[in-house]
Amino acid sequence: MFLGVVYSILFWIATLVLVIGVANKVRLYWNTPSPLKIPTMPAPRTQKGVVLRMAREVFLFQSLYRADKLLWLISIVFHYCMLLIVLRHLRYFLDPVWGVIAFIQPFGLYAGFGFVLCLIALLARRFLIDRVRYISAPSDFLMLILFIVIGVSGLMMKFVNPTDIVMVKAFFQGLKYFSWQPLPADFTLLLHLTSVVLLMIIFPISKLMHAPGVFFSPSRNQMDNSREQRHVAPWAAELDKQGVDYLSELKK
Repeated sequence: MFLGVVYSILFWIATLVLVIGVANKVRLYWNTPSPLKIPTMPAPRTQKGVVLRMAREVFLFQSLYRADKLLWLISIVFHYCMLLIVLRHLRYFLDPVWGVIAFIQPFGLYAGFGFVLCLIALLARRFLIDRVRYISAPSDFLMLILFIVIGVSGLMMKFVNPTDIVMVKAFFQGLKYFSWQPLPADFTLLLHLTSVVLLMIIFPISKLMHAPGVFFSPSRNQMDNSREQRHVAPWAAELDKQGVDYLSELKK
């Protein structure tokens, strides 16, 4: 029961940090002015075109495909494997489990292998390519290692050192209702959960914020309509208004 209490508190704290941290960053992104019209060309001329372009960027990584085909392949496999894994883990929070979540269980399981292999490839790229190694910060390596630990420990719980899944589900069900539930004292499980908690806490202050940040990129979310409509940031419009008022006072 002691482990259950400790990890319940950790997960509640981590969830609070994750939600508040991401919300605060999104607020900052939302309030950051875009004084210039800087869409990356060729850019769409309508709002519908912007939505389609953003969809291609989010779901197909269009700009990465144009820049680096090998990195695009590794990245898109990694992200879709991670999506399957996250969806698979929803079974621990749902009772009863939705049909679609039950259906993807085997796909999410074997996506773990693709997840880890892609992470190893991304880590090797940081070491082996000079220009990438030059711009890599220690946090870039540590983040990849943290993901690898999460992935490998998750696979070990299935294929090497199985844990009591019934107890694990009861633990996460208890988290929803602020109810203490026991947790298996398996090293692999505790390593996995500790790594996930750490990831949740550092997510809002890491480069992983590119996930919501892509929607606020002015080079992606702007239309190419500078000839048809003048782009003026709100603060610049206020300065223009003050200038007009000042000139009007001088003329009087």
